[in-house]
Formats: sequence, structure tokens, C-alpha cells
Amino acid sequence: MRFFSLFRRSSLEFSGKQLSDLEKRLGYRFKNLSYLEQALRHRSSLQKDNLNPGEANELMEFLGDAVLGLVTAEYLYRQYPEENEGKLTQLKSLVVSGQALSQCAKEMALGDFIIMGSGEIRNGGRYRPTILEDAFEALVGAIYLDGGLRPARQFIENNLLTHLEEWAEQKDFQNYKSFFLEWAQSKGYPQPFYKVAAETGPEHNKMFTIEVSLKEEVLGIGKGKSKKLAEQRAARAAMEKMRLLKKNV
Repeated sequence: MRFFSLFRRSSLEFSGKQLSDLEKRLGYRFKNLSYLEQALRHRSSLQKDNLNPGEANELMEFLGDAVLGLVTAEYLYRQYPEENEGKLTQLKSLVVSGQALSQCAKEMALGDFIIMGSGEIRNGGRYRPTILEDAFEALVGAIYLDGGLRPARQFIENNLLTHLEEWAEQKDFQNYKSFFLEWAQSKGYPQPFYKVAAETGPEHNKMFTIEVSLKEEVLGIGKGKSKKLAEQRAARAAMEKMRLLKKNV
């Protein structure tokens, strides 16, 4: 009966198994499911379900944003005690950016569980980055209200801060990949080809191995928790093999 109390007013049909799957993805089991309901409720569903504006997830998102900022700042403070304030501020802005939050929500398939109006669904709302970002922040707020700071911190660390290395390196790695492409084209090579050589680990914590090749010759191999990061590392490895990195970057 637990899941009926959560979704009784939505147009979606959730089974107990689906709710259990969602909580497994979150890594947290709610004691008060009304918090989870509000975190998942987009404002487009309010009129259909005859609800007040305060029952959408905006206020929960506001709270979650504050908790997210605190946990991230504390994590960076402890992880990088030798860094200056400017560097930590830059890292924090990368980690809590809309792009990072929506990407994490996408990896969790969070859009499948958001309660929204039929019009928003038809317009691709389940995949809209801003909606995913807001839902992620709202979930942080919901977990904080339901269980306190400790589970909220664990949720943020497990689902967002685990990508810290990726967000921190992203700007630099973009240079490696773009430079490798420009170099290959200048030498008359075809576009570098990136191939997934292996995927290991559970669905929520995969590790990708990417090979990059030119004219069917593998020049670099990279690993990462996302295909994008693994590709950038493969490009860097290829540049090192071709002795381009120290000379040009």
C-alpha cells in the first residue's frame, strides 16, 4: 500500500517494484513518502491534479540547492586543503552546474519518475535538462527533510561528487580531443574513430574503456566513468604516443 499513498493523485501508474527500483537508484528509502512525491512533482501537473502551487517541487528545489552547496563546499574543503579559495570556487561551480546535475539525473533515469502534465510529457519534458536539474535538487531537499544531513550528503557524494574528477578535468580534456582532431586533419588523416572497447561495473557505476584509432591503428586508450571522459583520456594518450602533447600543449 506504500506506493499508492505516494502516487494516488498522479496520472502515472507506479508499481511497488518501480518505487523500490527508484529508491535503489537514490540509495535511500523514504520514511515519509510525501517528501518524495513533492520532489518529483513538476508544476505542469498541478492543475490536472487540482493542487496548490506550493505542492510542486520548487520549494523543495530551493532547499536542496542550499544543502547541495553546503555539502559540496565541505567536500572540496576536505579533499583539497592546499587549494586557494578561487580554485575551490571554480570547482564548486563546475560540480553544481546545471549541466552536471541534469547529467546525473539522466544517468539515474530520473525523468521516468517525474510527475508532470500530459502536455509537458508530449513536449519532451522527461528529457528536458532544466526539469531534470530541478528534480535532482528537489530530491536532495526531500532526503534532507526526511532523514537529515547524513543521508543527503551520502546521496550527493554517491551520485554527483563521484564525477568530481570528470567535471574538474573537462575543460582541459576538451583541448586534448579538439587538438588531436585538428592535428589529424592537418596531416590528411580521416577523423579519429572512438570505439567502446569495454564496459565494466554495475549500471549505476559503470567504467568505460575507449580506444581511439587513425586509419584502423589504435593510438590511445582511455578509461572513465563516462564515455566522454574516456574519449578525452584516449585522445590524450594518443597525443602522448605521437609525442604531440609536450610539444604543442
